[in-house]
Amino acid sequence: MTSGPADAWTSDEAYEPYIGRWSRQVAPRFLRWLPHGPPSAWCDVGCGTGALAQAVLSTEQPTRVIAVDPSESYLAATRRGTVGRPLEAAAGSATAIPAKDGDFDRVVSGLVLNFVPQPDQALVEMRRVSRPGGLIAAYVWDYAEGMQLIRKFWDAAIAVDPAAIEFDEGRRFPLCRPDPLRTLFVSAGLVDVQVEAIEVPTTFTDFEDFWRPFLGGQGPAPGYCVALPEDRRDALRSHLHKTVPRQPDGAITLIARAWAVRGTVPDGGQS
Repeated sequence: MTSGPADAWTSDEAYEPYIGRWSRQVAPRFLRWLPHGPPSAWCDVGCGTGALAQAVLSTEQPTRVIAVDPSESYLAATRRGTVGRPLEAAAGSATAIPAKDGDFDRVVSGLVLNFVPQPDQALVEMRRVSRPGGLIAAYVWDYAEGMQLIRKFWDAAIAVDPAAIEFDEGRRFPLCRPDPLRTLFVSAGLVDVQVEAIEVPTTFTDFEDFWRPFLGGQGPAPGYCVALPEDRRDALRSHLHKTVPRQPDGAITLIARAWAVRGTVPDGGQS
C-alpha cells in the first residue's frame, strides 16, 4: 500500500501556487454572501496565508481582526500581507482560540474544518468566543466533485494505483458536503443555518502550471505525489497529461467549488 500523504500545512511558498491563489478568489465572494452588519470584531480561525483576513480588512469595516493559525510561517505571511492595517496575528487553533468568551461579532474560517480531527469541538470553541447574536461562518472545498483540480488528480492517481483511493480527499472528508456541514452547525446550537456553493474559475496557462504545485508537498495530494517513487510519479503525471482537458492554446480551465455555511448564535447566549 502507498504511504499516506502529509496533511500538514506549514509552507506559505508552497501553499500559494497550489491553493492560495484560488482561496483568494473565494474569500471576497464568501464575505459578500454573509448578511450585512455594522462594523464588527472578526476572528479568522485557521487563517493560513491570510486570504480571508485580508479580504475582511479590504471589504468590511472591522473594528478588530484577529487571525489565528498554528503555523508561524502562515502567520508571518498574513502579517506581511496586512502591513499598515489593524490586524492581530496569534498562534492558536480551531479548538484553542486565544480569545475571551464573547470577544467577537463574527467568527469565520476558510478551508479548515475538514482538517480538524473533532470539528464539533471546533464549533464549541468558535461559539465560545462569539457574542450572543454573533455570526459563525466557514467554507470548505468540495473535494468529492467541485474542486476539480484536486478531483482530477485523485481520479488519475486511483487509475494508476487503485490503493490511492485510501487517500482521496473526497473520500476522507465527508464534511465537505452540504448536509454534513448543515448538521455540524445545527448540532452546535446555531440558528438560521444556511449552506451555499461558491464557485471560482481556476485557469492554468499550460499543463506545467497545473502540475508544478503538486510537487510542493503541501497538503494531501502534493504530499502523496512527492512521496511516490519517481517512476510512479512519472506514470501519474503521464496519466494526468492525457486526461486533463485543454483549450486550443494549451490553457487548462477548471472550476473550484467551495461549500459555505453560516449560522447565528442564539441571542439567549450559550446553552
